[in-house]
Amino acid sequence: MNKKLVAVAVAGMLAAPLAAQAQTANVTLYGRLNMTMEAVNGQAVDPNLPATAAPVNRTIYRVNSNSSRLGVRGSEALGGGLSAIFQIESSVNADISGGVLASRETFVGLQGTWGTFKMGYFLAPYDDIHPIFGNVPTLTTSILSTAALWAQGSQSTDNGGFDNRNANSIRYDSPRIAGFTGSAQLSTYDFAPASGGGGTTFGTDAQSKRHAYILSLGGFYNNGPAQVGVAYETREKVRGPNLNDWALSIAGSWNFGVIKVGGVYERLDYDTPTGSLTRNFWGISGTVPIGPGELYAFYGDAGDGSGSSANGTRVGQIIKGNSTGAAQWEISYTYALSKRTLAYTGFVQTRNDNNAPYNFNINPYTVVPGANANGFVVGLVHFF
Repeated sequence: MNKKLVAVAVAGMLAAPLAAQAQTANVTLYGRLNMTMEAVNGQAVDPNLPATAAPVNRTIYRVNSNSSRLGVRGSEALGGGLSAIFQIESSVNADISGGVLASRETFVGLQGTWGTFKMGYFLAPYDDIHPIFGNVPTLTTSILSTAALWAQGSQSTDNGGFDNRNANSIRYDSPRIAGFTGSAQLSTYDFAPASGGGGTTFGTDAQSKRHAYILSLGGFYNNGPAQVGVAYETREKVRGPNLNDWALSIAGSWNFGVIKVGGVYERLDYDTPTGSLTRNFWGISGTVPIGPGELYAFYGDAGDGSGSSANGTRVGQIIKGNSTGAAQWEISYTYALSKRTLAYTGFVQTRNDNNAPYNFNINPYTVVPGANANGFVVGLVHFF
């Protein structure tokens, strides 16, 4: 009996500090499941036939998970208005199985009246431009993502994409003052051999030795019906020893009540061995409340690849030459079934010029150059 009393007392002593820590840490488990049924088509080469075979236009039916996630976040008050913050966010492949731990927004940092500082793996300020004009009702993901052309969203960082998470990052976000905020992020490349001589953390040995890095800067205004953002990002020696790339985006939106109108302009500039490769992009969007839901429409236009580089020079999906541009248009309707559950449907098309190879941003359906990628989607999202 005495042993039982001692055990209970010890358990109580251990539980008390743990409970106190839980109260001060404010830990939250969160996530979302975003699933779609899709029908996609476009002129594509059948992978079961020789590469020289004529392309066919075949409709493919599929189910996809779109940025589904499971995460834990929290904060701890340190006194004097200062707090420690953390987040570990993992992807969830809900259409098949599995996921990757800490593969999404993951960081530790400090927050106070002076702003927020964090270190880890996360999106850059350049990505904060997207929700200003992009398909916010459908969460800027799925084949409806309006980054099919903007920022070369479907491409990796090493292949010229400007809409990716970057490892080895430090970021500062200013406090909001009269609607204005500023952000700066620096991401470095390093090579870290694992035991046995293989594996990396972020980047190759060559990128590490030439001190490759990414600097992303953003300034934003959000007050009342107006929202404006300007972002600039430079990539120094990421794609090669003497190859420096940069991107500039300007976006704005105004909510008139009956309709919210948004617009974006972007300039991409890549160094290549034969000179610069550049591309301009612009887009316009409208969000209209209709009944209990929202209708969203978007049109974006990417110009031909230009600059001083040789014809045929390519970075990602941008090619120097005539008829290498593309347009993307979409329309969708989102309906809130509850505060935590959304249903949506939409149609999207990436319309390529004769020599352009663009497709969808998320879950691409690769078509032959000059063909259009078309997609119809029905989605269901639950937040928890």
